[in-house]
Amino acid sequence: MGRELGAGMCAAQEVNMDKIGYKAFNPGMICRGKQYEENAVFEEPEAKICNTGMHYCKNPFDVLEHYGFVNDNAEINEFAEVEALADEKTDDGRKFCTTKLKIGAKLSIHNFVNAFVEFTLKRTNGESAATNTGDWSAATNTGNQSAATNTGYRSAATNTGDWSAATNTGNRSAATNTGNRSAATNTGKDGVAVSWGRRGKARGEKGCYLVLAEYDDSNNLVCAKMEKVDGERIKENTFYTLKNGEFAVAEEQGAEK
Repeated sequence: MGRELGAGMCAAQEVNMDKIGYKAFNPGMICRGKQYEENAVFEEPEAKICNTGMHYCKNPFDVLEHYGFVNDNAEINEFAEVEALADEKTDDGRKFCTTKLKIGAKLSIHNFVNAFVEFTLKRTNGESAATNTGDWSAATNTGNQSAATNTGYRSAATNTGDWSAATNTGNRSAATNTGNRSAATNTGKDGVAVSWGRRGKARGEKGCYLVLAEYDDSNNLVCAKMEKVDGERIKENTFYTLKNGEFAVAEEQGAEK
């Protein structure tokens, strides 16, 4: 169960994209009691799903089935891109394990959510549009005051412009906004709505996760938090914003257009 710091990290080594995936950790890069670290290779003698070996998912959406953005102690979990350097094993095509795993650099919540979009774009051969209704599709906008909408299963709607709206209605999908004063909405089952910009807001159906960020007057990130829409403490179809580190009902409930 050793590790080789920096092993296989040189730029000259070709990366096998078929073996690239994502792994989540408790704070401190700990998973199932094992200590990991960035840019290192780890090995274990055998791999068996849900038993031995090191586990990961190739689809970032699937990672959230095992680790949410925030743990039960309200601490933000950590995520990293990984590469399997040995044979992969799986019993469902979604969760994988291996005996040798290369851990890359930690991903911020913002970059991890972007992995949803990149993964979806790969499934659609890189094609994107402002509006999509197909499964495994991506609706992407970079302009201000714009809208990205998706209704397909396992899809991604993303916006980077200010005063914009990202909306998803498909199950297991992600609606993401990084622009200021923007809104993210998810009405699909087991979805994620992320509003990472200053004074952003997010809403979702019961069972969805909302991710919000808070900034100081100098635009420095001071807090990020995730909550699950339970229908009681966090109400469904209600826009929330982050104030003083806590979820608060947004004063304006309309989506930006």
